[in-house]
Amino acid sequence: MISQDGINLAVCVITAHFGDLVSKVCGCLLRRGSLSLQDIVRSTEFSSSQVKNCLLVLIQHNCVQAFCVPRGGAGGATKTVTQYMALFDNILHRMRFSKFLAIVKGDLGGQCETLLQGLLRYGRLTFDQLMVRATSTQSEGSSCNVDALRKNFGKLVHGHYVERCPRPEPFIAPSEEAAPARKRSSKFREEILTLEQQAVIAASLTDAERFSEIPNTGTDTSVTEDKLDVTVGDKRKFEAAELDEDIEATISETEVLWRANFQKFVFCLKKKVCVEKVRSRNGLDAGVVLEAIIESSEQECDSRVYKDIELNGCIHLCVITIRPEFHFLAVRASMDSILEKVRGKPDGISMTLELVRGILEQLDCSSHTEDCNVYYTIELQRIIESCRNVEVESLILARYGKDAFRIFGLLIGKGSPVETDQISDFTLVDKKVTQQVLYNLWKDDYLSMQKVTLEGTGQRKDSFLWKLKKNSAWHLVLNHLYHAALNLNQKITHIVEQEYEVLLSEEKLKQLKKSRMILELSLLKLDDAIMIFHDFSA
Repeated sequence: MISQDGINLAVCVITAHFGDLVSKVCGCLLRRGSLSLQDIVRSTEFSSSQVKNCLLVLIQHNCVQAFCVPRGGAGGATKTVTQYMALFDNILHRMRFSKFLAIVKGDLGGQCETLLQGLLRYGRLTFDQLMVRATSTQSEGSSCNVDALRKNFGKLVHGHYVERCPRPEPFIAPSEEAAPARKRSSKFREEILTLEQQAVIAASLTDAERFSEIPNTGTDTSVTEDKLDVTVGDKRKFEAAELDEDIEATISETEVLWRANFQKFVFCLKKKVCVEKVRSRNGLDAGVVLEAIIESSEQECDSRVYKDIELNGCIHLCVITIRPEFHFLAVRASMDSILEKVRGKPDGISMTLELVRGILEQLDCSSHTEDCNVYYTIELQRIIESCRNVEVESLILARYGKDAFRIFGLLIGKGSPVETDQISDFTLVDKKVTQQVLYNLWKDDYLSMQKVTLEGTGQRKDSFLWKLKKNSAWHLVLNHLYHAALNLNQKITHIVEQEYEVLLSEEKLKQLKKSRMILELSLLKLDDAIMIFHDFSA
C-alpha cells in the first residue's frame, strides 16, 4: 500500500516532467487504483481525448501498464474492458536517471551512455528510432558509424541494461473461486494475487524474450564454408531461409519496442551500497571480496524467490516480485571464480588465497562443497538491514535527542521485549527520562508496549515491556523520507521557474543555479536512503 507522502512525491515527479494534465491523470490512478478510460474521465473531468493523450504519454515512459479484463454487459453479454494501473516504482526511478547513466558510462563507455539516454528521455523506442536519435545528436564534425551503434546497443542488451518492452495489454481471466484448490508441493504456499499483480505477471516476458538481440543484417564478406557448401536442390531452401531471416530482422528493428531495464540498475545500486557498507566496516579488502562474490555469482535465479502461480488457467513458476526492481537476498559463487574476479581488480592483484578465505569467514559466508568445488554464500539482506539501522538511528537522534538514540539503539539489537528498569540500567539514562522517551516512541508507533503484573511477598507491581515494531518503524521512516524528497522537489521546481525570469541579473542567476545544484545533490543523497527502505526490501 502506497502512503500519501509517496503518492504526493510521485505526482510531483510527473508534474515536473510532463505537466499538470498528465500528473492529474497519474495521481488519479495512484490514489484510486486501476481504472478504465471512462472512470478516469469521470474522476478528472477531462475530455476523453485529453485522458487518452495523457495515458499514451505515461505508457510511453513506462509509468502506466494497461491490461484487459472481462466485464458483464447488457443482456448477460461479456465484453473486454481495458484498465490502466500506475507503476509507482517506475515513476520514482525517474529521479535516478543520472545514476543509471553513470552506471552504464562506467561499465560500457560513453557511446552506450548516449544510447541509454535516448531511452530514458523519450521512453519506449524501436531500434530504428533509437539509431535516428543517436545519429542526430552527433556533432557535425564527428562521424557516426551505424555498425558501431548496433554493436554498442548489443552490449546494452547483453548486459541486461536494456530489455524488450512487456506485452502491451495482457488479458486477465477471472479467477474461479468456487473451483477446488489444486494440490501444491509443500514448499509452495498458496497466495492470492491482486488484479494488478496478475497483470504484471501476465505482461512480463521470459528472460530469453526480454534480452533477445536484434540479428545483424549488415553485409558480411566473410561467408563460412558451411553456407557455401550447398547442393543445387537445397539452394532454393537456403535462399528462402536467408530471406526469412532478413524479414524477421527488419520486423524486429521496426516493430519491437525497447526500454531501460530498471531491475538491472537497482541490482547495481544495491551492490554498490552493500560493497560500500562492508568496505567502511571491514576494510578495503573486504569490499573487494564482496564485490567479487556478487559479480561472479553464476546463476541469477538462485537469488530470486520462485512460487507456483495459477494464472489464466495455467501454472506458472515465476518470480514473486510486484515491483520492477531486481531483488536479491543472497549470492553464491565458487572459490575459483571469486579468486579470478578478485585478482582482476586493481586492489586485489596481490591478495592470496588464505587472505580471501579469511575475509569470507569474517563476512560470515556459509560454505559447502559441490562437484569438488567450494561454494560460498553471503546474505546481502543482513547488510541492507544494517544500513537501515543506521538511517533510523540518525533520524531518532535528530528528532528525539541523544537519550532516545541510545535507547533505540539498544532495542534494535534486542529480539525480545525489555523492561523499563533494564533499559534505564543498560543505557545509563535516568529512569524518568527513559519512561518519557519510551512513551514518545510508543506514541509515534516505533515501539510496542506490553503491561505485565508481577506478584511477590504480598505485593503486586506493574511493569512495562518494550519492543521495537520494526515494520512500522521502517514504514514511518520511509514516509519521512518521501516527505523530505517532496519538499526538495518543490524547492527545485520553484528555483527553475525563477531562472526563467527575464529581468534576473547575471549574479542572481548564478546564485539560483548554485542553489539548485545543492538541492539536487541533496535529493540524490536522500534518494539513496529511500532505495534502502523501499527498493532494496525483500
